[in-house]
This record gives sequence, structure tokens and C-alpha cells, in this order.
Amino acid sequence: MAAGTSRKISAASARSHTRRAKQSSGLTLPSGIFPGVLLVVLAGLVAWGYQAIQPPPPKICGSSDGPLVTASRIKLRDGRHLAYREHGVSKDVAKIKVVFIHGFDVCRLDDVIANYTSPELVEELGIYFVSYDRPGYGESDPHPSRTVKSQVSDIEELADQLGLGSKFYLIGYSLGGQLGWGCLKYIPHRYSVEMPIHQIYVVFCSCFLLVLVFVVNNLQASRGDTVDPS
Repeated sequence: MAAGTSRKISAASARSHTRRAKQSSGLTLPSGIFPGVLLVVLAGLVAWGYQAIQPPPPKICGSSDGPLVTASRIKLRDGRHLAYREHGVSKDVAKIKVVFIHGFDVCRLDDVIANYTSPELVEELGIYFVSYDRPGYGESDPHPSRTVKSQVSDIEELADQLGLGSKFYLIGYSLGGQLGWGCLKYIPHRYSVEMPIHQIYVVFCSCFLLVLVFVVNNLQASRGDTVDPS
């Protein structure tokens, strides 16, 4: 009887041992794997999000799938095109020639000086304005690797191709004032005191200049002159 009991206990123990062996033979994940998996998933989500917010490739004006060209443009030495718009009197008879640099989120059409200065005053003073689209704005070709120096070179080449001569004014409005300082840094020979024929007069246009324009218009109006703000 004792021997039979001993045999029953031995059989139950054997079955329990077998079950434990089967359980231990299943897949066991190493400790610390979950943080690694979470990190990989998070990195994948970040990469997907970055790709999703990237803008589409720019459509070049004048290309087969791009917008039509409506502005006057020059072709720069590196093959890019720069769009521009002329205002005021003809540059052939102008006494004052002004290159206008627009600010952020606008284009050549937002020349606040030419747009808000009365035509009579422009005619009287003989002012010629040219505003242009900075690279990537309006109808100018983009230049992803542009720098302040390269944009200063664009201004100089624009003035040379339009035949503005060696003496002209430069107005940098809002963020465009950065390029005005760039001109002082990278093309100082254009305003050198030793070579007065190569001077550039630089004016940084801000709100105070707009106020000045309105004051001049109001003075004209008080004298009975006709003022057209367009």
C-alpha cells in the first residue's frame, strides 16, 4: 500500500515537471526590450511627420508645369531669373534711381514708396523706382542655398543689366533692410569715398519713412495740389 502510494506521488510529480518544462519552453522576451521598441516606433512616427510637413517641390514660373510668366525678368549669371517692376519716370531721364527691396511675405508689387508717393511729386523730382522679387518670391526663381552675399550680387546684377549706372539709391523695407546692410558689407566699392562715381546711397525704409511720405502728401493737399495716392 505504501509502495502504491509512493508510485502515485511519483507519477503526479512527473506530470507537474512536464507541465513546467512545456511552459518554460515558450517565447520569453528579454528584460528592457519594451523601451527599445517604443523608441523605434517613436522615431518612425517623427520621421513620418517630418516627411508629411515638407512643402512640395517649387513650380518654376515659365516651366511646363509652372505658372505663366507675367512680369519683366532678367536672367542672372547662374541661370536663374529675377522678376522686376518699374515705376515713376523713365530711367533715361531720371534724376534719382531707386532699387526697392521688399520685406517678408510680399513681392515686387508691394513697393510702398512708389505706391503711396504722389505721381506729381515723383514727376517733379524725377524719381525712377524698380522693385524686384527676391529669390523664391513672386516670379523669381527659387535659390534654396541663397545667402545675404548671393542676394546682394542679385541686386548689383539687376542694376547693371537695367543700366542704372554706378549711382543709385537703395531702399530696404522691413526685412529687406537686411540686404541693405549686406550691400554695405559686400559691395563697398559702389559707395567708396575715394571713387565717388561708384557711390550707392543707402536708405533703410521703415515706418518713419512712410509717415514722411504721408506728411509730404498732406502738405501738398494743404497747398491745394491734387494728390493721387495710387
